[in-house]
Amino acid sequence: MADPSQRPPPHPETRAITGGREDQQGALAPLLWSSTTFETETAADAARLAQSVDPDRFYSRHGNPGVRAFEQAVADLEGAEAARAYASGMGAVTGVILGICSAGDHIVAQHQLYSQTTSVLLGICPRFGIDVTLVDGTEPGAFAAAVRPGKTTLVFAETPANPRLDLVDLDEIGAIKGPVTCVDSTFATPLGQQPLAHGADLVLHSATKGIAGHNDASLGIVCGSQELIDWLWGFAILQGANPSPFDAMNGVRGLRTLGVRLRRQSETAQALSEALEASAHVEDVRYPGLESHPQRDLAKRQLALNGAIVTFDVAGGRAAGQAFVDALELARMATSLGGPETIVCHPASTTHQSLLADELEAMGIGPGTIRMSVGLEHVDDLADDLAQALEAAARTTS
Repeated sequence: MADPSQRPPPHPETRAITGGREDQQGALAPLLWSSTTFETETAADAARLAQSVDPDRFYSRHGNPGVRAFEQAVADLEGAEAARAYASGMGAVTGVILGICSAGDHIVAQHQLYSQTTSVLLGICPRFGIDVTLVDGTEPGAFAAAVRPGKTTLVFAETPANPRLDLVDLDEIGAIKGPVTCVDSTFATPLGQQPLAHGADLVLHSATKGIAGHNDASLGIVCGSQELIDWLWGFAILQGANPSPFDAMNGVRGLRTLGVRLRRQSETAQALSEALEASAHVEDVRYPGLESHPQRDLAKRQLALNGAIVTFDVAGGRAAGQAFVDALELARMATSLGGPETIVCHPASTTHQSLLADELEAMGIGPGTIRMSVGLEHVDDLADDLAQALEAAARTTS
């Protein structure tokens, strides 16, 4: 019989199925631990739990068995020692920023970010005396050059970035010494890339998106070393952005199918991006799988799957972009991503509408920019829907 220790480690798709089962009591489906409070047998037990880090049977703001299963499953996929779950992706973002940084500290981040993350960095951080420098995340060496030794406490990157799918070199982030390095990997998911394997200290997800994958759970999660996660836990129980046990259960359930979903979505996204690139009604298409992507070589090096998101610019500007989303019949207009349905949004008037014109320009968001999260529908049906909506937009603005 072969020695089990000599077998190769399971593939990520397999670990997505097997992870988070330590407290399942034999159940195949994830369990819902709906209790907010757990009984203790003695005063000594209560005192021990009150002073311990991340107990899962004390009070649900501190921890919950179902939430723990979700944390363990994602941490395993990311190759992390531990994870902390939050009520949303922004709960995770603010939990990292305010859990690590104090007055007088300095953060280096990038221009190409989810708009609400930008709002925290430029709107909230200055109120707490935290200085922020934004760099072009696609420029080699830009992050490291902006670090102030002894002052910078956090380097925050997002790759692929929302919404134009700009990429950050993970090896460069991992090589930065001194500050804590954190990568928002929401668009890639744990099956698309592994920031910790490149040397990053923390990896963050809005698990509401591809990880949970069914538009029925609001979740965020941060993975990293036990020491860092324990530190973040101390702030998290004061922050109070803990996830509901129901959402954690749905997060584990979604994780079980992430492998097949993301592979199918990536294949369809590739085909649709190629069709869009060939359309006379489209000015520009961004997808990491296209040879035209300005960082195609980097995508090949660090992305195992190119993902479900395609971003493109409809010819004709804002009116054409809005006419396009209005004309869609199969794809749905919504502001989230990663679910089984194909959804589109017009960032300039939805997800990034709070930004000023120069901020939109810095992020590469034009008046006709469309972000599409590719779902699980048949590729031919989606291609037909996009084609007819582009024709309708062209007629509207001609």
